[in-house]
Amino acid sequence: MSNVVTLTASAFPAVKAQGKPVLIDFWAPWCGPCRTQGPIVDQVANQMGDRAIVAKLNVDDERNLASQFAVQAIPTLVVLKDGNVVQRFVGVQSADVLKNALESAK
Repeated sequence: MSNVVTLTASAFPAVKAQGKPVLIDFWAPWCGPCRTQGPIVDQVANQMGDRAIVAKLNVDDERNLASQFAVQAIPTLVVLKDGNVVQRFVGVQSADVLKNALESAK
């Protein structure tokens, strides 16, 4: 079972307010590389447990929030600490890269 949150604009303030590092995977169902990244993000969520929040944001459904993060290509992965972007990745990333980014954001 995945610990991934489906992120929406209305849920975003509550996610930010939890005080944990947050990984957001910006994706779309038609994006081939996103389909590769998805299971990796699920793996990271399961490995991190309650030490971090891992979320997926469908850019087709949440265009405004994706725009706020200046997402130009997908998959884009953003790590937040205290609501601020501390790392950004474009393209498919390994589980180790994402876990290290979350660990360093604590």
